[in-house]
Amino acid sequence: MDDPRRDPTQNSDKRYDRYEQLFRKLDVNGTGKLDIQSLQKALEKDGHPLRDSNEAIMVLFNAMDCDKDSIVDLEDFSKYASIAESQIEKGFKRLDSDHDGKVKLSEVSEYLSKLDKDCSKPRRLAQLENNLDVEKKASRFNTFLKWAFLKKPKGEDKTRYITYDQWRDFLLLMPRKEGSRLHTAYAYYCYFNADVDLSSEGDMTLINDFINGFGYFIAGGLSGVTSRTCTAPLDRLKVFLIARTDLSSTLLNSKESLLAKNPNANLAKIRSPIVKAITTLYRQGGLRAFYVGNGLNVIKVFPESSMKFGSFELTKKLMTKLEGCRETSELSKFSTYIAGGMAGVVAQFSVYPIDTLKFRIQCAPLDNQVKGNKLLLQTAKDMYHAGGLKLFYRGVTVGVVGIFPYAALDLGTFSALKKWYIARKAKQLSIPESEVSLSNLVVLPMGAFSGTVGATAVYPINLLRTRLQAQGTFAHPATYTGFRDVLMKTIQREGYPGLFKGLVPNLAKVCPAVSISYLCYENLKSLMKLG
Repeated sequence: MDDPRRDPTQNSDKRYDRYEQLFRKLDVNGTGKLDIQSLQKALEKDGHPLRDSNEAIMVLFNAMDCDKDSIVDLEDFSKYASIAESQIEKGFKRLDSDHDGKVKLSEVSEYLSKLDKDCSKPRRLAQLENNLDVEKKASRFNTFLKWAFLKKPKGEDKTRYITYDQWRDFLLLMPRKEGSRLHTAYAYYCYFNADVDLSSEGDMTLINDFINGFGYFIAGGLSGVTSRTCTAPLDRLKVFLIARTDLSSTLLNSKESLLAKNPNANLAKIRSPIVKAITTLYRQGGLRAFYVGNGLNVIKVFPESSMKFGSFELTKKLMTKLEGCRETSELSKFSTYIAGGMAGVVAQFSVYPIDTLKFRIQCAPLDNQVKGNKLLLQTAKDMYHAGGLKLFYRGVTVGVVGIFPYAALDLGTFSALKKWYIARKAKQLSIPESEVSLSNLVVLPMGAFSGTVGATAVYPINLLRTRLQAQGTFAHPATYTGFRDVLMKTIQREGYPGLFKGLVPNLAKVCPAVSISYLCYENLKSLMKLG
């Protein structure tokens, strides 16, 4: 295509000046040339919606690199921008069905409904309308359209619209998906999956997204309650094994190691620690013994998630001020990680007394005459009289320390899996990586696996924390002066494998927890007519 300055029909001088100005903005190194790294840096600095999508940036860079020399100069960029603007103008005219030079929300909705039948549902359209309001900056799609649709001044028609110039500037640095830049923006929003909120103890709750409304919060919370109740026996087994110091590790002891410790042992009569734990619990309390403490476990679902979400948003706002960003969507990955870690700290600290009370109830004698709510109240009273509120926070420092490495491992593993899957799928289908969509059926197993990796790595920290919380009880009579003391005594008594006691039932509940949570969530959404 000819140099845009030679195009008399498009006010070419002004257009070229505009291309040059945009190119200088992208040229953050001031070299007059762009490579993939400098383009990524420029988009991140500008808070571009696709700054975290390496695949989309690569597609965009390849489109800009007209002479395919892996370098984009002003000439390359001008050619790309001229072609892109021509395509954008054609798309704008197709959307502008009444030919008034403005694209209205209704016209965008009609187009998007053709891309995904779900977007024709009233909830989708209402959600889209909210996302197009520049005063609401909470959702991901608003990251794309917040600059575009404008609210008119008071007293005028409230119909939101976008002019061609705004539409062009919005889409110029957007790679094409299936022949449409708007499709790229839409796909990033509509196919973005809910986060898998899997804790280091294998509990999952689909409750993070308050933005969608209170109904979704309730549905997510109830799914978490159901999931934790269904997996309660596995959690009970884990605590039983952690408390008992006379049982060997459930994971790291082979038959050879058992014979080394006791050469005269009859392996045929040696039962697995898990089988022994199940037998003991059932013999002393029947099926109810496997659900001791579950009431407290489900009570904390809503407050824990509320505290996590609230503190996450607050910390992001604080980090935004420290980084000098305009809003939270422009935060760096490191700051987002710090915000996530702090949210985990606040959430755990807020429900920590409930956890301590739960562990101590689970470590009470199974044949105790006092049961149920009476046992709960009696245990709480005894704890308060013995050490006040401080006793409810035993081991809290240890627990908090494990949150950041867990979050890092979980996030790192998930990102690596996602990147590997997208590259593999793109190769199989012979399509650009930017066009690979991830369904929940793919994301949920990835989330479960990454959570499992993180949970395994920090399990010793959780074990030591639980022992600090349960010390001095019937099931765990040992007492400790602090973290170092419980660590040394555990290794001395049970060796390093002792730091992983109860890991098997903890990991065993991850898959059912994820499956049950998601299944309940989807059915509750349908039941509550949330779409």
